[in-house]
Amino acid sequence: MKPAGHLQIAPSLLSADFAALGDAIARVEAGGADLIHVDVMDGHFVPNITLGPPIVKAIRKRAHVPLDVHLMIESPDLFVEAFVEAGAASLTVHAEAVVHLNRTVNFIKSFGVRAGVALNPATPVVALEDIACDVDYVLVMTVNPGFGGQTFIPRSESKVRQVRELLRREGSTAPIEVDGGIDIHTAPRIVAAGADILVAGNSIFNTPDPTAATRALRAAVLESAS
Repeated sequence: MKPAGHLQIAPSLLSADFAALGDAIARVEAGGADLIHVDVMDGHFVPNITLGPPIVKAIRKRAHVPLDVHLMIESPDLFVEAFVEAGAASLTVHAEAVVHLNRTVNFIKSFGVRAGVALNPATPVVALEDIACDVDYVLVMTVNPGFGGQTFIPRSESKVRQVRELLRREGSTAPIEVDGGIDIHTAPRIVAAGADILVAGNSIFNTPDPTAATRALRAAVLESAS
């Protein structure tokens, strides 16, 4: 297990009150959030529609930590520049949505932002093999993407271990991000499996105190590691 001090917490605004995003951001930043995770959905790649570059631009004005933008959309190449201009510090595309993955990853990096590749639960880890040394991070979906509040898929832990081993084998030190069903119970297990960045929405924003919930998520991992 990696030292828990390297852990990053990325609260997902998908579960926040969209009428009060500025307040939501301030609360989780007060709790020690390292990133703000922004889910972009188009109603085609996933069965939901969320937000686009104008909202990301507004969020960027309120956030003091980097925006981690997750593109759950078809043809993400068409929107990369717009999201970078809106303020994304990192852009994640899905291996399942991109035909020329190497080209897309390097296209994102050409704008000076970090490029990540996401894998859906049913996508085998081998899909990363030829891109492992090009990505800045890997996002392992621990639920099927599209909606917040879903239940963590237990076998995700072994998948994270497989991703860590593949990255190590290919000579990559890219961090692993996980997204879906992350709470104080699943977080220690998934970090023990090799995760570095925890995306959490429901377990933070669907609580009376998102600031305390953000702190509690990190504390749960630290306590487990001690």
